[in-house]
Amino acid sequence: MAFPKKQTIFTQGDVADSIFYIQAGKVCLTVVSKIGKEATLGILREGGFFGEGALAGQSLRMGSATAMSDCELLRIDKEAMVPALHREHKFSDLFVAYLLARNIRYEEDLVDQLFNSSEKRLARILLLLAHFGKEGAPETVIPKISQEMLADMIGTTRSRVNLFMNRFRKLGFVDYGEGGMRIHSSLLNIVLND
Repeated sequence: MAFPKKQTIFTQGDVADSIFYIQAGKVCLTVVSKIGKEATLGILREGGFFGEGALAGQSLRMGSATAMSDCELLRIDKEAMVPALHREHKFSDLFVAYLLARNIRYEEDLVDQLFNSSEKRLARILLLLAHFGKEGAPETVIPKISQEMLADMIGTTRSRVNLFMNRFRKLGFVDYGEGGMRIHSSLLNIVLND
């Protein structure tokens, strides 16, 4: 399935009857509280799965998914996914490994939220978006992402993100250019130093 940038893939409360695999593009996962506060749960990229709550018995979507860029997604019905996981052992291993890695990332995010300053959380999320510490070379340029979305991701205000981003830019940790924000490895100093 093709989804253009900013198109909703599914909305919180929709029927959860399938999962998705990202063949190309980036997807933003969000959730809205009963009082209307929105939080960004994550930004997924090529090779990622989402909507897997359908396999765990969720009848309704717990959050929303939106295309952050033009996306090519593979939609897999729950009825097709379960037998495939039993039949295709390599696929099953890949899927379980992905879920475990994402669960570890959510645990790291929770610890980060509980124990680190907003500035350190922002530095960490920028490094994660640029894939520092992952296999292969990091993507030093992050496509445009709003300060409001970054604020949602780290649990602070847009004005605080603006303050930190200006500080990072003055210190030479980030700079802006065509195509987005360039992240320098020196930003690791914010995360590694207390």
